[in-house]
Amino acid sequence: MPRAVSLRISAPLERAALPALFEHTCALLEARDAQILRCEVAGVGADAVAVEALARVALAARRRGCGVRLSGASEELLALVAFLGLADVLREGR
Repeated sequence: MPRAVSLRISAPLERAALPALFEHTCALLEARDAQILRCEVAGVGADAVAVEALARVALAARRRGCGVRLSGASEELLALVAFLGLADVLREGR
């Protein structure tokens, strides 16, 4: 079973907070030997800021050889992720 680490992303998201989220994600992944980053996104709206936040998290994970799984994502957020071509990177997972 792959080693996983969890990250909770809470709403409301503001674009100005995204660099800090990226740095937090990098530090979390650096401190743990994980293969999967589970992102809890329940309550996060389906908008451009949310997708940008998730793309940054995915970039941090990919740089460390981790996959990303979304947990608690709304159907709207999953549809937006798919529409923007990120469904292969930001998969829904348990």
